[in-house]
Amino acid sequence: MKLKNILIVVKDIERSKEFYRELFGLELILDNNGNMILTEGLVLQEESIWKDFLQKDIIPKNHSCELYFEEPDLEGFVKKLEAYYPEVEYVNRPIKHSWGQQVVRFYDPDGNLIEVGTPMGVQGLIT
Repeated sequence: MKLKNILIVVKDIERSKEFYRELFGLELILDNNGNMILTEGLVLQEESIWKDFLQKDIIPKNHSCELYFEEPDLEGFVKKLEAYYPEVEYVNRPIKHSWGQQVVRFYDPDGNLIEVGTPMGVQGLIT
């Protein structure tokens, strides 16, 4: 078995497509009327479709998962984030963990949690 995609719910799919393109370089692979597949396996689905399907309320900022990206130039990324999205809501501004990795956490425009960290080699994961 192979994990193929991660789906996140968004209110404005065009705005979200631009957000992930501008900040992370993700490009559109397929636009299927309220569902978009981007490179790296990220799927955007309009909130109304997801809500109709589940028959449940959508809970932004639920802190049950996060999208994780790696970026060697974290300082440059944060400058880009603040230039493109000055209203960004941080969970934590850049910090350095005890194991040496630097990370920043923030919400996308729909309250999906994102972490961007400096790359961790396999050696950094073995204790």
